[in-house]
Amino acid sequence: MTVELKPVQALALWQNVVLETVRREGPDLSSRQLAILLTVYLTPPPHTVRGLASSLKVSKPAITRALDTLGQLDLLKRKRDEADRRNVLVQRTVKGSMFLHDFGDLVSDAAGRLDA
Repeated sequence: MTVELKPVQALALWQNVVLETVRREGPDLSSRQLAILLTVYLTPPPHTVRGLASSLKVSKPAITRALDTLGQLDLLKRKRDEADRRNVLVQRTVKGSMFLHDFGDLVSDAAGRLDA
């Protein structure tokens, strides 16, 4: 499905979603944290710190800092890869799934309001 938006509509959609996320109770994620969270939930596992850094073209320390916050919020968790102890696996959590489900609803609702 392709949705055609003019640039001003796309910006209005993003503004509405961002405003709603900062007004609600719950975590106020940075763009980097949200990009990592969406990548882990929308692309097939396994996910590693090294793999996320490579696919997002961000340094491993930047991924680690974002994962520290996401882990404290219980939106993602890290676990040592038992098959290769050098790797750290990044895994989904129930709370993270619920957060993104609600976030998806926010985006959908904001898109529906574009015509209004």
